[in-house]
Amino acid sequence: MKFAKYHALGNDYIVIDPGDLPGDLDQETIRQICHRHYGIGSDGILLGPLETNSADFGLRVFNPDGSEAQASGNGLRIFARFLLDDGCAGGGSFTVQTPGGIYMCDVSEDGRSVTVQMGRVTFDSRLIPVAGRPREVLNEIIEVDCQELAYCAASVGNPHCVVLCERPSPEIAQRLGPLIETDSRFLDRTNVQFMQVLDRGNIRIEIWERGAGYTLASGSSSTAAAAVAHRLGLCDARIDVHMPGGSLNIQLDEKFKATLTGPVRKICSGALSAELFET
Repeated sequence: MKFAKYHALGNDYIVIDPGDLPGDLDQETIRQICHRHYGIGSDGILLGPLETNSADFGLRVFNPDGSEAQASGNGLRIFARFLLDDGCAGGGSFTVQTPGGIYMCDVSEDGRSVTVQMGRVTFDSRLIPVAGRPREVLNEIIEVDCQELAYCAASVGNPHCVVLCERPSPEIAQRLGPLIETDSRFLDRTNVQFMQVLDRGNIRIEIWERGAGYTLASGSSSTAAAAVAHRLGLCDARIDVHMPGGSLNIQLDEKFKATLTGPVRKICSGALSAELFET
């Protein structure tokens, strides 16, 4: 089975063309491929290009636990770079459809930088989804591990919980992230960001991803956190989001439509051995 591996600020994905699959890409196969010790190791699998009538290319995104994600900002940027490298797409702009929506991608001439139109960020509880009465989920309280935390929720095609935090750290994300991810108010689980506002144009986040765990960087998490910071009046419309893996730029318009820009790097390509899947 042929593959290509890329990373976007340390958030790494394996890209597999469905035409190269010898069989079904089931949950157990995904877990084997993504395993850090017994497989190649990755934060997920990008399956595409897929046929679609609604966009130039179709894409499915799988988490390393075998579950499927609606979308991924970094995954979209990596997939856009793969399409350029593989000769499926030329330079300029093209659209990619995932279960979370249709996204416009623009790859730089050398492929090293990719911009994605992430669509409109919403705080509507019905669309995220978050349990309770219909509302914008802003400045609410969640009790986790005997602590009361202020949070906001948003959707960028997938669900996010942004926790306001004075000093985000990997320890906080790894300890509290899984508890928040599976809290019953989040009806489809949630991605979690612990956010510190540095100034009007900069925030810092630590990330716990739904189905993936602690993550060095995330495009959709960056988009959600930046939108929350702007919605609360803490930041302007152009925000640099700083993470352990590096920084991404988010620009928001007056309707909270977000544009995400950042680097992509190719790691390797090759073929998976059949021995990987032997029991």
